[in-house]
Amino acid sequence: MITPEQLSAAPKVLLHDHLDGGVRPETVLELAKEIGHVLPRSDAGELGEWFVESADSGSLERYLETFDHTVAVMQNAEAIKRVASECVQDLAADGVVYAEVRYAPEQHLNGGLSLEDVVDAVREGFEHGMATAERPIVARQLLTAMRHKARSMEIAQLAVAYRDDGVVGFDIAGAEAGYPPTRHLDAFEYLQRENAHFTIHAGEAFGLPSIWQAIQWCGADRLGHGVRIIDDINYDPDTGKADLGLLAAYVRDRRIPLEMCPSSNLQTGAAESIADHPIGLLAKLRFRVTVNTDNRLMSGTSMSRELTLLAEAFDYGLADFRWFAINAMKSAFLPFDERLAIIDQIIKPWYADALAEVK
Repeated sequence: MITPEQLSAAPKVLLHDHLDGGVRPETVLELAKEIGHVLPRSDAGELGEWFVESADSGSLERYLETFDHTVAVMQNAEAIKRVASECVQDLAADGVVYAEVRYAPEQHLNGGLSLEDVVDAVREGFEHGMATAERPIVARQLLTAMRHKARSMEIAQLAVAYRDDGVVGFDIAGAEAGYPPTRHLDAFEYLQRENAHFTIHAGEAFGLPSIWQAIQWCGADRLGHGVRIIDDINYDPDTGKADLGLLAAYVRDRRIPLEMCPSSNLQTGAAESIADHPIGLLAKLRFRVTVNTDNRLMSGTSMSRELTLLAEAFDYGLADFRWFAINAMKSAFLPFDERLAIIDQIIKPWYADALAEVK
């Protein structure tokens, strides 16, 4: 078992974290006061609890409603810079050494900003956060298009335009039901022609067809959540035998990364408990599993907390957490040599020392 001190210090890699889902409650309060936005609570502690309770409904649609307040306070450049900087500082304090943080630029235009203004503000915030964080961290942007809107091509072009300026990829997000990834096929085909990276939210609130479309029609490099791939696996706990369907076998064989977010999945009804979460079986079957936070504010979580919950549910230890971290770093959209440097110079040395101490 890993100690709390080791867990805090362990180098972590985060691929699925939403900028507007990780705002500090006190920051939400202060920014809301500046613009006259009314919040459901006036105390930072109580507001944080409200976000978690409201998101803990078992419905993805209800979960997404909590973002009305965080997005509302992120409509000017200074507010966005502050949120972005604090995001990086908070992740670094939790031992995250590499993070890809996603957000939808189209949701931050109500104050008169352009799409480019939003990306620039996040970049400046990330740069400030990396410069002032208490531990070294590399943070990059993923630009998200909302799947129920019609701006995916525009956002995809924005991601390509900024790919040498802090943006490493593209994503679509929002309610899955009724909004399949194929609605945005032109954007994904454009990204492939431009040799650009993208992930797709799929297999969270909707089942195998969402995953199949994301991979086989749209060409996703990674799956955001992908938890419902478990529906294509027949597992006998008595014999330990698993029969994989064609889609599950393809995902495992091709090493398609799964951006799994255990606590968030409980809130949206994708799993009933951490112990019942498909991540346990998928990790045992050696899918390319990664551990992520999704929305730290709404889930009241952090990478350390997610790993702690998994350790308690599945008896994971240092070797398991090393595997998760390397899985994630291998799957990052950072250039290969930069990924390798973080694995060889940070992740592997730390775990080698930690495991040596245990022995």
